[in-house]
Amino acid sequence: MVKFEGRLATGCLLAITLSAFAGNSLLARAALADGQIDWAGYTIVRLAAGAIVLSLLIGAQKRQSVLPQRRDLVGALSLFVYAAAFSCAYIGLEAGIGALILFPAGQITMQVIGLTRQIVPSKGQLAGAAIALIGLVYLMFPGATAPPLLSTVAMICAGVAWGVSSWAGKTVADPSRTTARYFVGASLLTLLLFPLVDWSMFTGTGVVMAVISGGVTSALGYVLWYNMLARISITSAAVSQLSVPAIAAFGGVLLLGEILTARLMIGGLIIFAGIGLTSWASIRTGSS
Repeated sequence: MVKFEGRLATGCLLAITLSAFAGNSLLARAALADGQIDWAGYTIVRLAAGAIVLSLLIGAQKRQSVLPQRRDLVGALSLFVYAAAFSCAYIGLEAGIGALILFPAGQITMQVIGLTRQIVPSKGQLAGAAIALIGLVYLMFPGATAPPLLSTVAMICAGVAWGVSSWAGKTVADPSRTTARYFVGASLLTLLLFPLVDWSMFTGTGVVMAVISGGVTSALGYVLWYNMLARISITSAAVSQLSVPAIAAFGGVLLLGEILTARLMIGGLIIFAGIGLTSWASIRTGSS
């Protein structure tokens, strides 16, 4: 895997990675809301595409096995739970709202795990996290229509699983190979979903969206993400994810015809301000 050095390169790759995550929300919402494919089928195709792309990539570069090992159990299982719950949730949630629920759940999970490992954020990092969360609250309340309960619960589960998966990948020595093993393991777990698939809902468009989500915005995006986790603080990693709802919401305006509101613009700016403060505080304190 190509290694990128320097703060500028890290910042650029982080922006690309977070945009890919937002793309996952947009693709899932477009495919599932329009009935192009069912949630179980979308999950199966998405994880299979990611496993194939990463297996080919690792095989071509390193000629190493990507079969999951015992130490990959947590990462593979959490990836499977995330993908399945994510697909199920987007049947009833809009792209921006889904991301608003997903990434704060992931952020809180990562922070809780960090605290159990005696990783205490600085005051500046806490302030940045608080500002970003205020931005999310502003986007959702008051006046926002409450999202469906079951879809909300499913997305919270996806966020918790994503936080666990992110933590599992933070300390690995070879992010690309480890991510490939996670995807292969998660793909094997999708055998559990086959009895739930509604094959009558499969369309070419839905399958293509799932393939792009799995092979590009998920698999390659996660490789970049795990590379990021090795050199930024856990607080910066957690808070940076809070930009994804804003990116997804603006993407919904541009690609899905959603309306751009003052609330969305102001909330997005608040979120980015919080992310900026957290990143600045991490540099000041020398967090890695």
